[in-house]
Amino acid sequence: MALVASLGGLNALSQVLSALPASFSAAVVVMQHMEAGRASLLPEILETRTPLRVQSAAEGDVLRAGTVFVAPPGRHLSLRDGRTLALTDTPRVNFVRPSADVLLNSLSEAGAPVIAVVLTGAGKDGAAGSLLVRDSGGTVLAQDRETSVNFGMPGAAVSAGAVNEVLPLQAIAPRLVQLIDALYGTNA
Repeated sequence: MALVASLGGLNALSQVLSALPASFSAAVVVMQHMEAGRASLLPEILETRTPLRVQSAAEGDVLRAGTVFVAPPGRHLSLRDGRTLALTDTPRVNFVRPSADVLLNSLSEAGAPVIAVVLTGAGKDGAAGSLLVRDSGGTVLAQDRETSVNFGMPGAAVSAGAVNEVLPLQAIAPRLVQLIDALYGTNA
């Protein structure tokens, strides 16, 4: 499962992750736009706001249920071989690195059930990757306009026809629990 965000993302990510149970049966990959060279405390901040384990994603990490992997600043994060994370310094996509489209494209190719959530953020990053996730049989949720600081990213995914459901921020975590429970079992 992936959560992607930009402008306003810290609050949105915090709200979603804080509402997930400690028994959450999926791994979570988080991509927040952050430039290279900037120190990031995002993993440490999120760890204080969720019962899940949170860590900065590293090359070769293997996805584990109940763990949140956060993309480091200035590095694209992708999934290879279905469960292993990769970090790259390849060119920017949609003017950013890390890019939601890079992450979501790799998830769409993983061959496993994928859930992607496009949260608040400026620009269109995530729209093309969301369409690939949806076309490969995955589920894409988007934060609604009313609860987004900037509806650019979720709006672009909606306009691309890539979104299964548009939800207010407070409804996203309960919906994720339902979706993951349907795939893997109880999250209570």
